[in-house]
Amino acid sequence: MNADDAEATVRKYYESLRQGEPLYPYFAEDDSLVKFGISERLVGYEAVAEGLREQTRETEDWTVTSHELRVAERDGYAWFSDTVDMAWTDATNGTRREFDTRWSGTLVERDGWTFVGMHVSVSHEL
Repeated sequence: MNADDAEATVRKYYESLRQGEPLYPYFAEDDSLVKFGISERLVGYEAVAEGLREQTRETEDWTVTSHELRVAERDGYAWFSDTVDMAWTDATNGTRREFDTRWSGTLVERDGWTFVGMHVSVSHEL
């Protein structure tokens, strides 16, 4: 995908989300790929790619604010965690959604860094 390091790839993913650009190119074309979102679990590249295409079609006006991005790389693998404020508008009905979220994931280096797993969850105070 690119010659960036893993941290730059995560940051570019956030920027692509803000800009409404396609997100599926950031994910490895692998049947073992898993992506957890706030309200879904997608398994395999085709399911993830279709889920992200649908998200891009049905949402707009994204804000994504990273607060604690931590990324480590070792021997062609990387992992990350972050707390992210994010919001978007539902393009089908105009409803604005806002969440304080936690992100984590794993990337592999295959002609550039790609996600092989991602988990986004909503943070709740106990």
